[in-house]
Amino acid sequence: MATAAFEEIVEDFEFLDDWEDRYRYVIEQGKAMAPLDDALKVASTKVDGCASQVWLHPKIENGVLSFDGDSDAIIVRGLIAVLRKLYNGLALADVLAVDAHQELARLGLNEHLSSQRSNGVRAMIERVRLVAAEG
Repeated sequence: MATAAFEEIVEDFEFLDDWEDRYRYVIEQGKAMAPLDDALKVASTKVDGCASQVWLHPKIENGVLSFDGDSDAIIVRGLIAVLRKLYNGLALADVLAVDAHQELARLGLNEHLSSQRSNGVRAMIERVRLVAAEG
């Protein structure tokens, strides 16, 4: 159960044959994101378990989740953008129903990220799920 925005990424990935192109695509997704205001880069928005600095700022309006994020690592910023497309706009119950690991596996990311980056993605997913569960 992925959003239409995430399905677009899946379709785009199908046209990109090699992983250098796919990495560039993920990086471009991150560059297209508005930067997170420095005032929001605080301990409560920082995601532990990531090798780089990562901040996620969630918002819940009318039972629908969205979040902004940022990182000091360009590829991680792109991964945040991918996760935003997976989750933003979903009802809280739907956020919890998404199998993010399975959805990301459709992109092949789990096979091409370092173990540190994979751990960071897991930490970001867990933060999003926690916010939705507490919502």
